[in-house]
Amino acid sequence: MFYRSLIEGMKIAWIAIWANKVRAFLTTFGIVIGIVSVTTMATVIDGVNRSFESSLSMLGQNVVFVQKWPWSFGPGYNWWDFINRPEMEIRYADQLQEMSNLAEAASAIMFRSDNVRFEDKTVERAEVRGASPSYSITGSVDLAAGRFYTEEENRAGRNVAIIGSGIAEVLFGEREPLGRTIRLAGQRFEVIGLMEEQGRFLGMESFDNQIIIPVQTFGRHYGFRRFVQIQVKFPDEATLEEGEYEIEGLMRRIRRLEPGQDNDFSINKLDMFRDQYRAMTGAIYGIGYFLTALALFVGGIGVMNIMFVSVKERTKEVGIRKAIGAKSREILFQFLVEAVVICIFGGIIGIVLSLGTAAIINTFFVAYLDWATVFYAIFICTLTGLIFGFLPAYKAAQADPIESLRYE
Repeated sequence: MFYRSLIEGMKIAWIAIWANKVRAFLTTFGIVIGIVSVTTMATVIDGVNRSFESSLSMLGQNVVFVQKWPWSFGPGYNWWDFINRPEMEIRYADQLQEMSNLAEAASAIMFRSDNVRFEDKTVERAEVRGASPSYSITGSVDLAAGRFYTEEENRAGRNVAIIGSGIAEVLFGEREPLGRTIRLAGQRFEVIGLMEEQGRFLGMESFDNQIIIPVQTFGRHYGFRRFVQIQVKFPDEATLEEGEYEIEGLMRRIRRLEPGQDNDFSINKLDMFRDQYRAMTGAIYGIGYFLTALALFVGGIGVMNIMFVSVKERTKEVGIRKAIGAKSREILFQFLVEAVVICIFGGIIGIVLSLGTAAIINTFFVAYLDWATVFYAIFICTLTGLIFGFLPAYKAAQADPIESLRYE
């Protein structure tokens, strides 16, 4: 019975909409704007979410970062509380590795950018990382070919390098990069490893545009008085929290801090990034939902208005249907279906426009439209049609058949 009423209601609704195509299209304009807003926002957020989690995995899993500066920014953050802290030192990585009972590996990393050359080709401002050999573990470095450098090569300050896939593509094209000599910091470096393709960090900075060299080699060519980061990796997530406290205690011993003295270092975790990211996306979602709700409210008012007009124009039709036995709930259902169909029609237009918008955004940022977002948009359209179509439909359902038949 319900199925038959639904099919009949949809047929009547479609006939009514088709008879007033221009009016129906203009009515859906507010719905289209609302759906484009919510789906575009969702595609960007979904794309950033996927890129964010992928990007964090590039930084390593179950890792703490011992640094001079904390990652947590916000109220109460005063940079002058940290600027006078002593710098981190490369030797801390070996000391933590030796003293820790929980750590799987510890490594020291330094950063800078420089140009890389091979024959007549150049990659400008490549990210150069000087790292301990254990960085292959703490940094979760996956090699597509070749090997990582050894502790002996690091201590000797050998000019060996592991390059990203982006650099390999620019410098060597289809040629085999392993064993070839590139120029970095005015010196010749032998390529001993090629990293697997990683993509962009948060859809922006490419992780394939980097070179990893031994940390002692880095210091010999660029100097040791640079920002140093210590990465400590633990076997699993369960060990991470306990390990964080262990590393804090060990660092206090290394820095010879007295009980009661504040830490002169910071221990950062990827969860700090996640917390700040969630707060940021939460605010974006809030603003996006408000704008979407506003657009859908305006569109819903338009649907309600046009449905009142439709009920008025078809007053005699309602009277005839009631006179031949149609029940009030069938009339109510018919006009509700019509309102929902109008809104879904606008939603489909909005989704199609959002596909194009997402494709454009994805060319310079990140966007991802999945089926859940499409179903969510259709659900919003259905709900909008039910809410704003109810009053006109109820008015039609409660119409007196005698008075309706007399209406001209």
